[in-house]
Amino acid sequence: MQGSGQSKQGKLIFDRVACRRGQRVLFTDVSFALGPGDALAVRGPNGVGKSSLLRLAAGLLTAASGSIARIGAMALADEHPALDPSLPLERALGFWAGVDGGTVVTGLGAVGLTHLAEVPVRMLSTGQRRRVTLARVVASGAAIWLLDEPANGLDADSVTMLERLIADHRAGGGIVVIASHQMLNLPGAGLLDLTPERRGA
Repeated sequence: MQGSGQSKQGKLIFDRVACRRGQRVLFTDVSFALGPGDALAVRGPNGVGKSSLLRLAAGLLTAASGSIARIGAMALADEHPALDPSLPLERALGFWAGVDGGTVVTGLGAVGLTHLAEVPVRMLSTGQRRRVTLARVVASGAAIWLLDEPANGLDADSVTMLERLIADHRAGGGIVVIASHQMLNLPGAGLLDLTPERRGA
């Protein structure tokens, strides 16, 4: 699987990062460095900051302390497909492909939804919407994928597809950070457990 031709030589570095939401500190002193081909699985119960860590990485939140360095384009996939529900799938994805410089054909083909290109987004099933979210990430051609519970709503075959997409992305030099309760096959991936008692917090 290839993206839009953008460089996959990205980097993502957290140096002693802390995250605060409102009056609550979710985590402190998180450090890791990811380069081409690397993957990081972020684990922990609800509320420990897994989704917030991805948003910090994407630049959507500001760290309470520490520093974050990013090289390369990023694509975030969470529970919101960020697609116009009234548009046919191909056109809805086309908006993001135009923004990111990616290709709709690549994204739909990667997740096996080419046959639904003319179907309005609002008519897609939950599982299909999850696959469409992945299609948007693939179509972006971004070097760094930030995936928040990407296996939610997917059947066994689709989870296998997800694992293949991640493996292909890494083989092409891409970086993947995955926050998930589900165990995915991620050979050689690092593990970051945000559970406070396991981090000595």
